[in-house]
Amino acid sequence: MENPAENHIPLTRIQKLIGERMLESKASKPCFYIESKADVAELMDLRPKLKKSLGIKITTNAFYIRALALAVKEYPLMVGLLDSGVAGDNIRIADCVNVGFAVNAPQGVVVPVIRDADKKTLAEIASLERILTEKGRSDKLTLEEMEGETIALSNLGAYGIDSFIGIVPPPASTILAVGNVIKEAVPGNGKTTVRKMVSLSLAVDHRIINGAYAAQFLGCITERLQNPRQLV
Repeated sequence: MENPAENHIPLTRIQKLIGERMLESKASKPCFYIESKADVAELMDLRPKLKKSLGIKITTNAFYIRALALAVKEYPLMVGLLDSGVAGDNIRIADCVNVGFAVNAPQGVVVPVIRDADKKTLAEIASLERILTEKGRSDKLTLEEMEGETIALSNLGAYGIDSFIGIVPPPASTILAVGNVIKEAVPGNGKTTVRKMVSLSLAVDHRIINGAYAAQFLGCITERLQNPRQLV
């Protein structure tokens, strides 16, 4: 007779926690979703040059974190949360732009946080991202390194995913989901050229942020990624 235990895979502590948090988010946050594409041909060409000039490998994730953080400075509602106080419901804007980014680890997805990302250079973000990613994959992240997230990033481009929609984590109101950089034929100036494009999707809590505001925010991210020297 077949042993039922052989057909069951126990959840890890991380998987249980993520499941509880995502269920909480889906049940409590009425989200809407918007998508855009960015031409990152210049960004991809710039990366190897920056490795020489800055002395550190700059991942595409570092660019996304930097662009996301700087865009928040122009659109602060993106890090707002509902705050029910004695004076009634209001929106509380987070004091810091802390970007949580998903890392696939053997024990499950972990989310290290780059604090005050808007105040850090691209090189500083790249260095922190590398350190935190390595710690996440080796199960060495501290609780402090996973706390304080005010906005989220998830990038599945490395897994060949062209586009997807993320789930906003409970401590935030916005998540940016990034797909793979792919070559596309783009018409312009009377001719068609092949460009490197990336899909950018936002999931946003509609109680706090409306569609027009989120669209402007996503446009700001797109513009910065298409002019990557602004991010250096």
